[in-house]
Amino acid sequence: MQLIIIFLFLPETHGITFRIQTRVKRLPDTDILLKLLFHLPVSYPSTPPNISVDSEQLTRAQCMDVKEKLLEQAKRHLLEPMVHELVLWIQQNFNHVIGQSETSVCNEKSILSTGTSTEDGIWTVLLHLDHMRAKAKYVKTVEKWTSDLRLTGRLMFMGRVILILLQGDRNSIKEYLILQKTSKVDVDSSGKKCKEKMVSVLCETKVQTQHKRYQAFEVKEYSTSDELQKEFEAAGLKELFSEFVTGLLK
Repeated sequence: MQLIIIFLFLPETHGITFRIQTRVKRLPDTDILLKLLFHLPVSYPSTPPNISVDSEQLTRAQCMDVKEKLLEQAKRHLLEPMVHELVLWIQQNFNHVIGQSETSVCNEKSILSTGTSTEDGIWTVLLHLDHMRAKAKYVKTVEKWTSDLRLTGRLMFMGRVILILLQGDRNSIKEYLILQKTSKVDVDSSGKKCKEKMVSVLCETKVQTQHKRYQAFEVKEYSTSDELQKEFEAAGLKELFSEFVTGLLK
């Protein structure tokens, strides 16, 4: 049986967050260390957990595939404790999930990977934020970072869904992600400044000829999912919306 290490964090008013590390076998004979971050909302298990997946041995696209499959499984275990079942499931089905990752519309190279990238040009990256407590300060900070790094795109609010769509030089996007994850950009439930712990990179892809180039970075709010979908479609990113955003709106 695989060794599982659990790091518990202090519970907050919106639920409990903890991390599980587990090793899985990748054929033919490679051990992969998966880091699974589970956030159990107050309504759990009536509501599935939020899940983040990270591994230094996998690309961002592969991590997203693992996350999506785990979320699909979670929906099958509503009203019952499911975290242990989800960990067992990914241990048993890991190779099947990874085998399907090449069908993703996103590039397999992680934007945070080490080494020199040979992928020049303009890139699009889509981020998902779990929440913003200090919204005004958070938005102002994001606008400053994008301006300093000459990035364009959108900060999008639709109900409780918060997305950041960035376009620009790949190295500039990488610098943005470092700032996003290392700066005290928000506040915790007690009002103290804190780092962003629950940002997810949903997708990264090189801008293609059918994609619209944003000329500026704008903050926009949408009252319906149709309005949000039209934003993506106008930018030539219909597939990105279908694959990565639709599930967040359910």
